[in-house]
Amino acid sequence: MFAIETNNLTKTYGKNRGVENINLSINEGEFYGFIGPNGAGKSTTIRLLLNFIYPSSGSAKIFGKDCIKESKLIKEDLGFVPSEVNYYKNMKVSEILNYAQSFKKEKDTERLEKLCEMFEVDRNKMVGELSLGNKKKIAIIQALLNKPKLLILDEPTNGLDPLMQKKLFNLLVEENKNGTTIFFSSHNLVEVQKFCHKAAIIREGKLIEVKKIDELLGNNVVKVTIRSEENLNDLLNNKLISMIRKEENKTSFLFDGDINELVKKIKEINLKELKIEEPALEDTFMSYYEKEDN
Repeated sequence: MFAIETNNLTKTYGKNRGVENINLSINEGEFYGFIGPNGAGKSTTIRLLLNFIYPSSGSAKIFGKDCIKESKLIKEDLGFVPSEVNYYKNMKVSEILNYAQSFKKEKDTERLEKLCEMFEVDRNKMVGELSLGNKKKIAIIQALLNKPKLLILDEPTNGLDPLMQKKLFNLLVEENKNGTTIFFSSHNLVEVQKFCHKAAIIREGKLIEVKKIDELLGNNVVKVTIRSEENLNDLLNNKLISMIRKEENKTSFLFDGDINELVKKIKEINLKELKIEEPALEDTFMSYYEKEDN
């Protein structure tokens, strides 16, 4: 059984773009990245999964349950962190957390205490006194209270300082090891590359690639940076080369082929600098977008 499964999930807003024919199959226990720039359709897809909005066509299931017909049952095993967090300003943090806990089958006071301590949350404060980051921490605690089987996080690190981001991901890795499936929406590719097993790339409402992280990076792909005053057009005129970037006398590109053949050609060039390294996910991500543009 898949933790999340969608079949041609589509949402249109008249002339405005939503998402089109989203097909996801996420296994239980995966740490799954959902990546794309702002406005690509990440939040729309998540709202469809959570039954916050209705699809124009297609369907979605979570743990085999229909996201519309069995939404209430689904939410018993689910935790959610939205990209934007809003609470009533005149409520105390303790009131919000107690209210959230009242929906759970069993109250785990020890877990609540541990989470509040970990994220340094002052439960006596009024929500109106809190920064964006502190509101986000409350949402994270709410999502984790009931030890959910599935965590859906929409840009969860927005507003968090680096220390809290580290604590969050340490906790997510631990929860994932304990069996929690994590569906993680982000435009921060460093986070996705470091923690996710697999990722789907979305652009303008459409999925353009779904692969394991190491497959996205490519087994043979390298990033090459050359600094030279020579004309490199003969070298760059190669179908195995993509993502060419030029800045004064420095040129970088991705190469997907026999590195020995590339080195033979580079040896003919008068170099001032040469760097060959593994590409970052950001390089690969941009190469997919470049292909789509072409």
